[in-house]
Amino acid sequence: MGQFEYAKRLKQLPPYLFAELDRLKEEKIKQGVDVIDLGVGDPDLPTPKDIIEAGQKACEDPANHRYPSYKGLSAFRQAVAEWYKERFDVDLDPETEVITLIGSKEGIAHFPLAFVDSCDIVICPDPAYPVYKIGTIFAGGIPYTVPLKEENNFLIDLDAIPEQIAKRAKIIWVNYPNNPTSATATREFYEKLIDWAKTYNVIVASDLAYSEIYYDENDKPLSILQIPGAKDVAIEFHSLSKTYNMTGWRIGMAVGNAELVQGLGKVKTNVDSGQFNAVQIAGITALKNSEKFRRQIIPIYEERRRVMTEALEKIGLKPFKSNATFYLWVKVPEGYTSAEFTKLLLDKAGIVVTPGSGFGEAGEGYFRISLTVPTERLLEAAERIKNLVL
Repeated sequence: MGQFEYAKRLKQLPPYLFAELDRLKEEKIKQGVDVIDLGVGDPDLPTPKDIIEAGQKACEDPANHRYPSYKGLSAFRQAVAEWYKERFDVDLDPETEVITLIGSKEGIAHFPLAFVDSCDIVICPDPAYPVYKIGTIFAGGIPYTVPLKEENNFLIDLDAIPEQIAKRAKIIWVNYPNNPTSATATREFYEKLIDWAKTYNVIVASDLAYSEIYYDENDKPLSILQIPGAKDVAIEFHSLSKTYNMTGWRIGMAVGNAELVQGLGKVKTNVDSGQFNAVQIAGITALKNSEKFRRQIIPIYEERRRVMTEALEKIGLKPFKSNATFYLWVKVPEGYTSAEFTKLLLDKAGIVVTPGSGFGEAGEGYFRISLTVPTERLLEAAERIKNLVL
């Protein structure tokens, strides 16, 4: 066997957080442990029946068995534009300002390749979804992390970014509702961000994957594109995965500034051949019935969120209060690091949660719970935690 050395870009990467969690979970299962997995944000609820049936019917049509369009099925892009208009009152041209993605992760990872050259700076929040930094590294850029702090409601402090960094930055990533903290952004924050981006000529890349997982009709999460001037600087990534329980279908979209969307499209034309039309047709059904499906799903997460929050608070653990996502961002008990406490939960209680430090240095002192198991399993998890910490 020859010795094949990984490229330097791969050597820069830590083990992918969720792959490592999967490995540790499988080890415990092999040992016969009844593992409760509150780690990865993968909905346990089934994809709604209407969406499945639309996909099945489309699969049977031979016209969909050939290569799809690189930029996505015209009808899907039109449905995205109509959904953005209905949900956010944002006007999008489906021809130039919308592109289909093979899940938003794919688009997020590929986007820096279109605009980042070697040694360009990309500003990434910390803690954050790991792919913002990973996509930057793959493009040869330099991630510059900015800490998200609870005292600032986990919003990026733009004033704390040094001017010399801002002047060199190509992209700034934002993600609200936020993974992992569950925080949401205000209109004032987005207004300030857009002004800042225009001042320094920085692209704003917004990850909006959790916009429809919210619990107060009077406080709906915003799209950055609702803010005047956003289209001058912003591209937004969205996914059908979380809203419609379609994580395995791999369907999402990027929308916004036409130049940014088309730049991503040039990368994708060279690295993939588009998403299967049948999946996009299923996605059209999801988007056209969005509120119907949301009303089916949200009460389930709302009950889980309430039950788990109350149980944790009784134990003395403190989840961050928020109105969105299906995550709880919780402070670890005194005397533990994030890694130590999550290891304790796995080893002694058979519970998988995600250490905050796995999302970045600023996540130290927290752990993330994903509410993607039935209520009775959440209550069992809370009881196991109680027996450990009390």
